[in-house]
Amino acid sequence: MEIKKIHWIGIIAGLVVSGLSFLFQGSRFFFFILWFGIIIGVAPFVLTTIQQTRVTTEKEEMFLEFTRNLVESVRTGTPISKSIVNMKKKPFGVLSKHVEKLANQISLGIPLGTALQTFAHDINNNTVSRTITLIGQAEKGGGNIGEILESVAKAVAMTDKLKKERKAAISTLTVQGYIIFIVFIVIVLVMQFYIIPMISGIATTETLGVGGIPGGGGTPFEAGEVSQAFLYLLLIQGLFSGLTIGKLSEGDIKAGLKHSFALVVLSFMIAAAANIFFGG
Repeated sequence: MEIKKIHWIGIIAGLVVSGLSFLFQGSRFFFFILWFGIIIGVAPFVLTTIQQTRVTTEKEEMFLEFTRNLVESVRTGTPISKSIVNMKKKPFGVLSKHVEKLANQISLGIPLGTALQTFAHDINNNTVSRTITLIGQAEKGGGNIGEILESVAKAVAMTDKLKKERKAAISTLTVQGYIIFIVFIVIVLVMQFYIIPMISGIATTETLGVGGIPGGGGTPFEAGEVSQAFLYLLLIQGLFSGLTIGKLSEGDIKAGLKHSFALVVLSFMIAAAANIFFGG
C-alpha cells in the first residue's frame, strides 16, 4: 500500500494524541487516550483498505458489463478491435478511463494483445487479468470469436453470481458475529464493574493460582489492573473477530479489516464510556 498524505496526517495525529496520554499517566484515562491515539493513527490505513476493496468489487462488476457489451457487438459481425473502439465513450464506472485508454491504443495501431495486457495491468485485478488472457488467446487462435467471448462472459457472470450468493448466505453469520461480540462486551463489563469489585481485596494472587508458594499469603490484586487487562481482551477479541467475519462473509481476510476496525472502535468506545461513568 502506498503511503499518502492522509496516512502521514493520521500517523502524526496518532503520535501526538498518544504522546499527550503520558500527561495522564497513573490515572484511569491514560490507557484510553493512548489507545485513542493508536486508533487515529491506524484509521487512514483501514479506510484506504476499505476503499480499495470497494473499488475492486466495482471493477469486477463493471468488467462484467464490459464483456457483455463486447459480446453483443461481436455477435453482430463487428471485429473485436472495432467493437472495443466503439465502446470508448460508454459509461463503465471506474473502468471508463481504462476502456478509453484501451480504445485509444487500438486506434493508434497497437496490437490488440499488447493493448489488452496493458489494460489488465492497469486494472490490477486477478479476475480481469485471467479473462483478458483468455480473450487475447481467443483472438490469436481465430475460430468463432463470438462464441468464445460469450463463454468467457458467462464464466465471469457465474463467478460474480457465486460471490454474491456466498455473501448473501453468510450475511446472517456476520450479524450473529456482531451480536455475539456485543454480548461478550456486556459480560466483560459485568465482570469488571460488578464481580471484580466484589472480590477485590478478598482474593489474592495465591487464591487465584498465581501466588507461587502455598501458604505464602500472596498479595491482593487491584481491580484497576484487572480492568486494564479486560480492555486489552476486548480490543484483541474485536480484532480477530472482525478478521474471522471478513473471511467467512467475503472469503478474504483483508476484507475483514473493516469489521475489525468497527469492532475495535465499538469495544473501545463502550469500555471508555463505562469507565468514565462507572469507574469511580
